[in-house]
Amino acid sequence: FSVVCSVNHAFTCCTDNFREVMQHDEMIWQGINHQFCSFKTTIGKAKSDKTMFCRHPYSVTGLCNRTSCPLANSKYATIREEGGKVHLYIKTVERAHSPKNMWEKVLLSRNYSKALSQIDEHLQYFPKVLMHRNKQRLTKIHQYLIRMRKIRLKELSGRKAKMVRVHRKVEQREERRERKALVAAKLEQTIEKELVERLAKGTYGDIYNFPEVPYQKALENVENEEEEEEEEE
Repeated sequence: FSVVCSVNHAFTCCTDNFREVMQHDEMIWQGINHQFCSFKTTIGKAKSDKTMFCRHPYSVTGLCNRTSCPLANSKYATIREEGGKVHLYIKTVERAHSPKNMWEKVLLSRNYSKALSQIDEHLQYFPKVLMHRNKQRLTKIHQYLIRMRKIRLKELSGRKAKMVRVHRKVEQREERRERKALVAAKLEQTIEKELVERLAKGTYGDIYNFPEVPYQKALENVENEEEEEEEEE
């Protein structure tokens, strides 16, 4: 058993050294990170946070970082769903001269537990972080496939599922209106307070040229305060 383990370890080390000769991961990442990458992008509000995303179809997480980059890692694997079938794609850097054949495609079982065991089997010499991320991706894919099947069954049985649309532009417009209304409400409150103070001080004597609605509200507030003081006395 010890002989077999040493042989496997030696084979893994030789393979890793061969991969380093075939592709220099750190050099590729320096070029992608500090120069240009056509898959690098920022989405929506992420520009303020400077969070970079990756649009590469074989990216595991969709984030642009050193461990998640499918171009700058010789040992890499990801999971994709095509037509309801889930496949495990394993990068074979020895085929880098032929990009269309570089990814080895393994069909995963529809059974969730069997698919997890297949991932453990094929990625046993890969980094644990990469294996964990692939399992997370498999979980999400299985969840949305189950939801898709449920919706399809409802449609076939005549009970069409109600799809709620997200009106992003309408929501943004309503948010802007709410912010403007809040600013206007604060302004009206400030005007009312200023009117009450001027009425109490008699700054302009008997001549007033204030906006009618805030003026009437200020008068009502003064009258209510006077009535409360009389009731207390």
